[in-house]
Amino acid sequence: MAFKKINVTGALSRSRVRWGVVLFLILLAGGSLFDFPNAYNKAGSLLKQRSGFDIGVFPWNVPFRLGLDLIGGSHLIYEADVSKIDEGERAGALEGVRDVIERRVNAFGVAEPLVQTSHSGFASRVIVELAGVKDVGQAIKMIGETPILEFKEQNVAANMTDDQKKELDAKQAAAKQKSDDALKALKRGTSFAVVVKQYSEDESTIKDKGGDVGEVSASGSYADLYSWAQGKQVGAQSDIIKTTGGYEIGKLTSVKDGEKEVQARHILICFKGAKSCSRDTSKEDARKQAEDLKKQATASNFADLAKKNSTEPGAATSGGELGWFGRGAMVKPFEEAVFLQKVGSISDIIESEFGFHIIYRESERPKKSYVVSRVFIKNPEASDITGTKDEWKNTGLSGTQLKKSQLQFDPNSGMPTVNLEFNDQGKQLFADITTRNVNKPVAIFLDGQPISIPTVNEPIKEGKAIISGNFTVATAKQLAQRLNAGALPVPITLVSQQTVGASLGLDSLYKSLWAGLIGFLAVALFMILMYRLPGVLATLALLLYTAITLAIFKLIPVTLTLAGIAGFILSIGMAVDANILIFERTKEELRRGLSIGQALQEGFTRAWLSIRDSNMSSLITCVILVYLGSSLVKGFALTLALGILVSMFSAITVTRILLHFVGPMVKNPWLFLGSKKKSE
Repeated sequence: MAFKKINVTGALSRSRVRWGVVLFLILLAGGSLFDFPNAYNKAGSLLKQRSGFDIGVFPWNVPFRLGLDLIGGSHLIYEADVSKIDEGERAGALEGVRDVIERRVNAFGVAEPLVQTSHSGFASRVIVELAGVKDVGQAIKMIGETPILEFKEQNVAANMTDDQKKELDAKQAAAKQKSDDALKALKRGTSFAVVVKQYSEDESTIKDKGGDVGEVSASGSYADLYSWAQGKQVGAQSDIIKTTGGYEIGKLTSVKDGEKEVQARHILICFKGAKSCSRDTSKEDARKQAEDLKKQATASNFADLAKKNSTEPGAATSGGELGWFGRGAMVKPFEEAVFLQKVGSISDIIESEFGFHIIYRESERPKKSYVVSRVFIKNPEASDITGTKDEWKNTGLSGTQLKKSQLQFDPNSGMPTVNLEFNDQGKQLFADITTRNVNKPVAIFLDGQPISIPTVNEPIKEGKAIISGNFTVATAKQLAQRLNAGALPVPITLVSQQTVGASLGLDSLYKSLWAGLIGFLAVALFMILMYRLPGVLATLALLLYTAITLAIFKLIPVTLTLAGIAGFILSIGMAVDANILIFERTKEELRRGLSIGQALQEGFTRAWLSIRDSNMSSLITCVILVYLGSSLVKGFALTLALGILVSMFSAITVTRILLHFVGPMVKNPWLFLGSKKKSE
């Protein structure tokens, strides 16, 4: 009966065993290359330099996704005020907050942000992890703002009488004269702080602040001052700068150098299956095309090659121009390549999720930040005379009805445009608005400031619209990002911020990798000393287990934190636990007098139930931890669970095949678990 039971489980034929060994070798080699392609590429480069033999470049260079505690960044916790929302709708509102914050963080250029929600009877929170972010203050500002996106039409009540127009002209002339007087005072040598106290009408920057507005940026309220400050020396004072709100005179108080920014162009060759690619070109053909272009590319013809060949939307106009950008703005393989290049150099072929890139690094500069003070004189508007607060009035259409906004290109002219799409409610509102405002402007306001004032050409009743104009790719992209920012469903407050330095994270990563390597070697040594030849085979199976598990971490992808790496290292020990059960059971069968082949079959059959039950109990625990644990605990549980699933394959299938392949060849019983029986 015992041997019949063995036959039911399926004794392995020699043919199946041989094919199993071939598959083992393929998986081990392929998994190792996928996990560590840089090692292969460096070895290939060295071989080519010394012997001239080219083994090619491994085409799939997918990076590991590292967590906040390994590459540094910031861990932010926001508390959402859902007190004014019905109990049944709070979870949905919180998810709305998460979606909006995630879009904002992506627009900020943070690679792989992690945004999670936590809702209980005590608090509703949003947890944001910004791995690798250098300018945490700007990210916090973007996340924490609560903008209101509104669509407005002209307020008829704002029309002025002739007398009112004369009054407005007089007041605007007085404002201009006041700004001229302030500038003359500065040129006479009057200190900036004194002029601020005497002339400035900006209540937030007068008196003891000396007009200080702090650090200015290209997209903030002081964008005009930022544009003026570039290239100026500390202490420089501007002439009068006319803005939408009035007149300002700036003074540059300090300049700080940050990380480098690079200016680059690229040629993108996408292929079927790549992100945002509509071509049917195979990956192999795309790579050949990229290799041909790489051979032709020089600094002088790069832009022309990009215009004629790049599959990036708008490349025919932009020549692959990417402008200035810093770290965190591009996908990781692209970023790693361009920041390692020298100015004026052309990269090798770089693969990303979008396709194959050839990159030309044009220039570089320090990323500067400017701290500015200003004198501000308000320029009166029509509303100050008529008493009407706004030139524009609300239409009822807001960010809540906007489904999405995206950058696209006009199929006829190739010029960038911004496309809008509204939900069902917004579709009807937008139809009504455009019908009554044909040949009139409709303004789009964000945070009370107009970000675009397009003119309506015709009624739009399909709920989809196109904003066209003299856009560049950068300005169209910025408008789309601002529209997508929308409005937060509920107010949020930053309650906790923790910053992790990258050096600490890298130190922890190296220590973890050393711990994993030492643990692997210790387990391998134990298995070889205890079980001899089967221990060697179990170690080979453990190598395949490691290669497959790391490949899965890349493919899902899994965010590897220190806790996640700990779960993976723990699963290495659990991976050989099944082998130990099998080997000990096989020993018992050998002592009963069975041959090696029979003992192996019986050992695997009888050990399986124990292996299955122990691993299932561990998997159940992992599932509970994933659903109920914190983010750190979830990372640990997920990597442990994946490791357990792969270990069952490596122990039951891989080790079994290797033992059946080697077992019949064993002539010395001592090599095989100390057996006193000879092999079949």
